[in-house]
Amino acid sequence: MHFPTIRPAGRAKSPVPRRSSRALFLRVSWLYLLASTIAAAVTLMLVIVGGEFTLRQWLIWGPMIPVGMSLYTTLDILFIHYQLRPISRALDLLDDFGLPNRDILGDGIVQALNLPLLAFLRVTLFHGPMAMTLLVVAFMLSNLVFDAGFQYWQMGAFCATVIFFASPTHAIFEYFSVGREIEPVIRRLSQRLGEQLPPEKEAKLISIRLREKLLYLAIGVASLPLIFFAFSVVFKVQRIISPGDFSFGGENMTPLYVWIGAVITVCIAGAFAMGLLTAQDVSRSAKRMLEAMEKVESGKLDEAHLDVISTDEYAELFRGFSLMVDSLRDEQRILSISSDLSGELKLEVLIERIMEVTAELLNAERSTLFVHDPKRDELVSVYAAGIETREIRIPSNQGIAGAVFTSGVVENIADPYADTRFSQQVDKSTGFVTRSILAAPIINKSGGRIGVAQVLNKRDGGFTQKDEARLRAFAAQVAVSLENARLFEDVLNIKNYNESILQSISNGIVSLDSDNVVVTANDPAVATIGLPVEQIIGRKFDDIVTRPNRWIMQNLRETIATGQNSIAVDAELTRRDGTTSTVNLTAAPLIDGAGQRIGSLIVVEDITEEKRVRSTMARYMSAEVADELLAAGDAGLSGKDQTVSIMFSDVRGFTKMAETMGARETVSVLNSYFTDMVDVIFEHGGILDKYIGDAIMALFGAPFPKPEDPDNALAAANDMLRTLKSFNARQSAAGLTELDIGIGLSTGNVIVGNIGSVKRMEYTVIGDAVNLASRLESANKFYGTRILLSDFTVASLKAPALLREIDLLRVKGKDRPVAVFEAVGWRAGENYAQLAAILELHDEGLHAYTARDWCKAEAAFGRLLAIDPADGPAKIYRDRVRQYSKSPPPEDWDGVWTMTDK
Repeated sequence: MHFPTIRPAGRAKSPVPRRSSRALFLRVSWLYLLASTIAAAVTLMLVIVGGEFTLRQWLIWGPMIPVGMSLYTTLDILFIHYQLRPISRALDLLDDFGLPNRDILGDGIVQALNLPLLAFLRVTLFHGPMAMTLLVVAFMLSNLVFDAGFQYWQMGAFCATVIFFASPTHAIFEYFSVGREIEPVIRRLSQRLGEQLPPEKEAKLISIRLREKLLYLAIGVASLPLIFFAFSVVFKVQRIISPGDFSFGGENMTPLYVWIGAVITVCIAGAFAMGLLTAQDVSRSAKRMLEAMEKVESGKLDEAHLDVISTDEYAELFRGFSLMVDSLRDEQRILSISSDLSGELKLEVLIERIMEVTAELLNAERSTLFVHDPKRDELVSVYAAGIETREIRIPSNQGIAGAVFTSGVVENIADPYADTRFSQQVDKSTGFVTRSILAAPIINKSGGRIGVAQVLNKRDGGFTQKDEARLRAFAAQVAVSLENARLFEDVLNIKNYNESILQSISNGIVSLDSDNVVVTANDPAVATIGLPVEQIIGRKFDDIVTRPNRWIMQNLRETIATGQNSIAVDAELTRRDGTTSTVNLTAAPLIDGAGQRIGSLIVVEDITEEKRVRSTMARYMSAEVADELLAAGDAGLSGKDQTVSIMFSDVRGFTKMAETMGARETVSVLNSYFTDMVDVIFEHGGILDKYIGDAIMALFGAPFPKPEDPDNALAAANDMLRTLKSFNARQSAAGLTELDIGIGLSTGNVIVGNIGSVKRMEYTVIGDAVNLASRLESANKFYGTRILLSDFTVASLKAPALLREIDLLRVKGKDRPVAVFEAVGWRAGENYAQLAAILELHDEGLHAYTARDWCKAEAAFGRLLAIDPADGPAKIYRDRVRQYSKSPPPEDWDGVWTMTDK
């Protein structure tokens, strides 16, 4: 049924979804009205034939019929709407695409399953009595108001027809028709529920056995109509024989009554007997199937067998059930065999077992497993049951097996000798006759073909489609077993490989499980512990560690507690013979793929010899240089020519300050200052070359250069001035003298190496870049700057930097001028707009200066000094341009400024 769609005017057309609950209500109501109309028509037909109503009675009583029917059908439809309410709620939920409310869905399913019986009870207990009551009321009103003259036998006959004939028939009709109508609804709700009904919902279901249905048919359809018919016949006979008032009696009528009574008794007894026998027969067959299903559910497939002992529908059910159980039994057998195979990890033994069970499973004479060899692109039979040849090799695209491997399709060959792909050489060499072949590809979980399973000669005929399905399913299980066996073999190979690596490592390595029991220990570890390996493996590590080495357990406990590496550097380890070694020891957690700790690893590096060498080298160079040179080996010991960035840092006026401070305060201030500055240098990858009084010389790029060395040197210089602010804040708070420093940077090729006498050597650098860095450090005093760097360093920078060009400078001792830049990155935390204006005005003034535009230059530097009166370079250039405006330089002036002192 379809309903018209109503759309509001002026809006986009969109279909209104059809309500399933409304459609169900209309359909059930239609079935009820149809059954009620038919029952009323049949009843009226019987009354017309035998009710002996006069025309006047029909004219009086007839108009009341539609009124009465409208009244009781309206009440029935309201009753139907009430009975459908739980189902309608569930259907509305689905129609509105709402979230599945399992409680509502469960109530809807229960009501839908009970609805046929509820419809039956509604007709039997409500509809029939209501219709009969309205009939009696209509008759009485007709007699009282219109003097219709209806007799009691007419009223009784009409009511008996309704109660004993029309109402039972109507109830049976609605029971079956509503049951068919509600089936799609039950399926829809059950699919949406997606699970079995909860026990509390199942308890609400009303169970109707087949026996009860048949007994009701015997009573309602056979017995009651038969009794009604008998009484109506007796009544009609007496009406004909004795006109007038009806009365039972008369000796001549007794045989008729006896005959009718006997017929009724025999018919009712027959109806009951046939109903009970049919119910027992059906129930017995159903009981057998239920018992067999319970055995299947409990896993007793061998006992779940149904013999076909009839020719009705149950015979077909039993045959289908037996076929299903046979398939389940085969699947269970395959799973059982697969489970047994999964425990075998030796590839050769696994293949042999696979072939044995394959032949047994398919009732075949022989079986062969071909495994693909990807290196040679061949199929290899590493085992053939019953054949002496232990290995057969064929190209992966030849023969029946090759065709199956290439195509990936199961082949069932009923006559191999008629197939051109079949090779008869094996049969000729062994004397075996191949009558039939069934072959299936073995495919791993990634979809790759890894082999072919082949069975020969089914004992009881040819291979069937069922055999194909069995072999295909078993081949899938075989693929898993083969993959597991190969994986186990790979794991063993990796284990042996790792153990070989472990033994080749010079450091001692001990692995422990989660209980600190030793699992592995390589030869260096065994030598360090001083016990035979058989006395180490399997023992608690606590029992192996001697008393002087208990510090190892502290490191191990820290690792277990924190899950982090615990490192001991330059620790003393005492051997069992009393000798000591200097070691670096690392205790690390062992973590599995899920992130769970499964044990610990202890690595012992013997650095006794290295410590001795480092101690010797410390007389010639810093510890940092010594570490890098030790790591580089002999290659880092000789002098070499390389690019290095050199930093010179000096404290301004420290000599004069030292005269006012005592020796103790001077040393204290210097030590504190050096500590902060050297930490900054180290943070940026530099090394300390030397202290020169209150000056620091640092190198970036020695002994091993890196592309970012100039950037690191500039970053260190900026951070040194920032750190100096913090240092001076502490000095001021303590009432001590504050310091000021200048820094010079230059980059260039220098000689890096050990320089000095045989008795005393120093690792340092020599070259023009060193001298230039020193001169630039001093030039800060002249320009009033803090950090100056050469154009060589600027050209080597990889990252952008806050710089301004200061001058084209010829330092003392050098003829070639150098472009000098000031680094102002340390001022980045100040007013950014002010710093940007300073840099812009300086650049403008410098360009005017080099262009000999003295007025413009003086104006630019004047505006700069208005912003920052303390700017040193601006003061110098303002004085220069004023001098040059009065006394201009010669025409060949190149803008170079020559420093006359260091």
